[in-house]
Order: sequence, then structure tokens, then C-alpha cells
Amino acid sequence: MEYRRLGSSGLKVPALSFGAGTFGGKGPLFSAWGNSDNAEARRLVDICIEAGVNLFDTADVYSDGASEEVLGAAIKGRRDDVLISTKMSLPTGDGPNDAGSSRSRLIKGVDHALRRLGTDYIDLMQLHAFDAGTPVEEVLSTLDTLVRAGKLRYVGVSNFAGWQLMKSLATADKHGYPRYVAHQVYYSLVGRDYEWELMPLGLDQGVGALVWSPLGWGRLTGKIRRGRPWPEGSRLHDTASFGPPVDDEKLYDIVDVLDHVAGETGKTIPQVAINWLLQRPSVSSVIIGARNEEQLRQNLGAVGWSLTAEQIAQLDKASRNTPAYPHFPYHLQEGFSRLNPPPV
Repeated sequence: MEYRRLGSSGLKVPALSFGAGTFGGKGPLFSAWGNSDNAEARRLVDICIEAGVNLFDTADVYSDGASEEVLGAAIKGRRDDVLISTKMSLPTGDGPNDAGSSRSRLIKGVDHALRRLGTDYIDLMQLHAFDAGTPVEEVLSTLDTLVRAGKLRYVGVSNFAGWQLMKSLATADKHGYPRYVAHQVYYSLVGRDYEWELMPLGLDQGVGALVWSPLGWGRLTGKIRRGRPWPEGSRLHDTASFGPPVDDEKLYDIVDVLDHVAGETGKTIPQVAINWLLQRPSVSSVIIGARNEEQLRQNLGAVGWSLTAEQIAQLDKASRNTPAYPHFPYHLQEGFSRLNPPPV
């Protein structure tokens, strides 16, 4: 397993990490993702650790906290061998302080997460969404308190807009609060919006990307093909409306190229799609998920080899989209592009 620094921090994380959203399996969304119980979760964690995957990502909203509980049970007795990443800020109840990133919410949320995970510290805590109703200074001063108390080691965010992340980093620098070192983002061959603003920001400010849904919300498994209905067992039947939208024709064009490259490399379509991500700038780790041992072992096969420059170029061409304003002039007009070359 390759290990990379998480942004500009001193923490090294594996190129592949494991998403525990399949643990617990409560509710219409998360039960469709998976429902690994304690025994199966421990087996999956065993396989990960054996392969060098020691970073496990979860969130307080995953199955109403059950994901954290099952993960905590699965790592019991080997806490020092793993890194735990969790997230909070999304609603966990109907009360006025059950959502957001206020001082009250974060202090209570961290204490509850520590209890569910069965640990006294979290290696990486990420805000699951930007809270526009709480001053950035309040959020960061609270995180500073939690880091100083030893409850958190590093902090990051997830799904922030560029200005939200930059404002937070500037505020952290002004007051000497901990800087966000990670941004958990959606990024895949069928979703490359991350590249236009957030990737350059991450490269400039030392914020590493932790990629969620690298297979485009289950669309890049090789089972979704032009002219065929979705497979009967696909979770897209239940979860498509929850995920990022994808143009079907664009998807089919990308899968055609993936199929070609998979044939050349002797790898599977998911392995090729994940390997492409591992070559992208600013990516610290790609979060893989698995409902069973077979899926996990297949995803682990995405490392230990590299696509050729020609294969990457083919995938780039098939998946490239015209960026939204104000980014498209820099890609289409020579004068702009010379002043602001794209990061990829």
C-alpha cells in the first residue's frame, strides 16, 4: 500500500481508505448501501488492515450512529493500528441544536462519537457541511478547544464551496486555530467538477482530497451499459435520487473507454476508474466501500500498478466537460489559459 501525506499535514494516510457507510444499515439510503453486522465488519476490517488500509471513514448520520458503533466494535483491541475519520454537522435529530457546527453541537457531537466509537480520540474530524448560521470564528475556536483537549488530532471539511473553505483557512491563520488539512469531496470520471475550483485551492493551500464515491454513485461498476436496464441487484434503484446527477450518454461513452482500457490492462472497470483518480493532483486518499469481501478485494486491486499516459489521456478525453463560469474562459481562450493554466 502506498502512503501519502494528508494535505500539508504530517499525517500519512493510505492511498485507499475504507468507507464504513455500509456498517449498520439503517434507513432507506444506508440500508441500500449495505448492512454489515459486527462479525462481517470485523472481517472487512481484518482484510483492510492486512492490505495496509488503515484509515476508516464514517459519520454520525450514517445509520443514526450505528456505523460508528459497528466500526468501534470492529477495531476493538487494535486502536493504535488504525486511523479513524468521522464527520458531523448534518441533522441527527429534530431539536434546534441537533444540526450545524455551533459550539454546543460540536462539543456534544464529538463526545457522542467518541462513546460510539469506543475511543478517547478521533484522528480526523470533518465538518459534513458548511453551517452558514454559525460564525466561522466560533466553529474554529471550538475545534481548537477540542484539539487542545486531545479529543481530535486533525480537522477537515466535506462538500464545502471554495469560498467557504478559503474563508475558514484565512480565519484559522488569523487567529492561530487549527487549519483544515482535508476536504472530503465527490470526484470521479463522471463527476469532475472538483477540478475547476476546489482542486487548485487544495493545491495552493495544502488541503488534501479524500474522495468519496469514486465509482460515480455506483455507475462505474461495469454493470451499467448502453442499451441495458439497470441490473436487478443495483443499489441505484433505491439510491439514484440521493446522489449526483449523471448524463446517461456521457456515462456510456466513459464506460466504453473504461472497458477498452480494462481489456488492455487486464484489470476490472472499477479498478481502472479508481486508479485514474489516484493519478490526479491533490488526491490524498480514495475512499472505497464494500458490501462484502468480494467487492472489497476487487477494489483493493486498484493499487500496485499505474495506467499509462496514453490510457489516462483517453479517459480524460471521454470524461472531460466544459466547466461552468467563471472557469470556462481559462480553458477555452489562450490569453486566459496562459495566465491561469489548469492544474491538470
